[in-house]
Amino acid sequence: MLRSSYNPTNSNMLDSEFLQGQHSLLVRLSRQQNLSDLFECVLREAQHLTASDGGTLYLIKGEGKTTELEFTVMINDSLNININGARGDKIELHPLPLFLPNGNPNTHNVASFVALNKQTVNIPDIRLATEFDFTGTRLFDRHHKYESRSFLTIPLIDHQNDVIGVIQLINAQDPISNEIVPFNPNLNAPIEAMATYAAIALDNQILIQNHKDLLDSFIKSLAKITDVRSPHTSAHCQRIPLLTEMIAKAACEQKTGYFKDFQLSDEEWYELNVAAWMHDCGKLATPDFIVEKSTKLETVRDGIHGFNARVQSYKHELENTSLKKAIEQPHRKDQLAQVLMIELDQLEEERLFINTINKGGEFMSDEQIQRVKRIGQKQWTNAAGTKENLLTEDEIMNLCIRRGTINESERKTINRHIDVTIEILESLPFPKNLKRVPEYAGGHHERMDGTGYPKGLTREQMSIPARMMAVADIFEALTAKERPYKKPMPLSQAFSILARMRDDNHIDPDVFELFLLSNQWQEYGKRHMLPEQMDVTDVSPFVRHES
Repeated sequence: MLRSSYNPTNSNMLDSEFLQGQHSLLVRLSRQQNLSDLFECVLREAQHLTASDGGTLYLIKGEGKTTELEFTVMINDSLNININGARGDKIELHPLPLFLPNGNPNTHNVASFVALNKQTVNIPDIRLATEFDFTGTRLFDRHHKYESRSFLTIPLIDHQNDVIGVIQLINAQDPISNEIVPFNPNLNAPIEAMATYAAIALDNQILIQNHKDLLDSFIKSLAKITDVRSPHTSAHCQRIPLLTEMIAKAACEQKTGYFKDFQLSDEEWYELNVAAWMHDCGKLATPDFIVEKSTKLETVRDGIHGFNARVQSYKHELENTSLKKAIEQPHRKDQLAQVLMIELDQLEEERLFINTINKGGEFMSDEQIQRVKRIGQKQWTNAAGTKENLLTEDEIMNLCIRRGTINESERKTINRHIDVTIEILESLPFPKNLKRVPEYAGGHHERMDGTGYPKGLTREQMSIPARMMAVADIFEALTAKERPYKKPMPLSQAFSILARMRDDNHIDPDVFELFLLSNQWQEYGKRHMLPEQMDVTDVSPFVRHES
């Protein structure tokens, strides 16, 4: 155990020792990088100052009549117990309520009494104490074959005079004989001063954590809003952080090869996570009709309905024309009926063709584009008696989109989202540990040969995390199962496309190979892909083999 170098029964040494330790205490507290370490440090410092065998750090949770003291850190050196709930350790003990079910203050327990009254309680021997209930302590002692005697319980009061927690120290020990002794009453003042410093340090860290939690929630809410705007890309912004993390984790585990020196600190992991969640925040500026465009003719509504109505009117027009000719030339009635049937069948076939290509599911050949133009030039008579083409120039242009449903102008508008993303992120006053968020998030449409956008960066100009996010973004888009304009793509097809992109110097070859060989795609596929998409068991055909 960490024992103080002074005799806790010698009051002449207390002030000198405490004054000497003030500065080093503040330094030690300020050096803690996370809350779990800080919580343990605070309790250890209190033990050190009082030469106590064990202790518990409670933190205030809840508010009003539901406020309670939550067991956060428990240490007992004799029993070799070191449990830190903030670190993820499981604590079996239930929180201590500050108020009873009837609403009255819970003054039966010494820790809740201290929290409620903001005063230190020093109990020389709990065997002789009658003012507090030590039933829980005695159960603990029986279970662990331990004997709790002296107790010193101190409130942690922040700069606003609010109690944020309680430190409870158990069994002060004589440094010479190791006998359990009462806590020296002269320790109350220095331990309360130490608790004040600790409370300020804790309060600052808790405030920082609360701000971090708020930022995280805000970031994830933005991503959720981005996804909710379009069910066709739903969960994309939520999957990219997962995929990016999986690739980065695989890189950190490499002992040889390109990634053997790649490592991320806790702060760098957080920075990458923030960037992944915000990588598409600029899509909030993309018009809804483009985000939601699931067919080639869709704007506010699908324009295919207008085309079908025109075709129907054109059919009626052909029928009326044929009927008039039959009346005028009754001897040609059968011939005209046969011609009409051929025309109507051809028109229906063309209508079905336009309806099919409107979905954007297949690649458009030159022949199909020419057919669209021929159909579009056919004329029908509108309600005003004016001749119009079956398809407008704008509709022909959209129907002739070779792949997907987005035309060139709309593509530029969509691509603009990455510029908006970078503008948004670069305008935010990120702290030093998040300064690379705009670079990580803004690079997922760059290509290794410098032909990507928005900045035309080459592989050498991009960080490894940015290149990882680019692979994650493409893989998710290829394998997403919610896109209405394409069937869920199997892994074999997705890997083939990514391999071609690697060979064309569009994506980072080392990142792609890492993704393949680490088998992270298997774990991702189990969680986010359909069973029929998982058609790959051997990735060797997709790995680059150097000649």
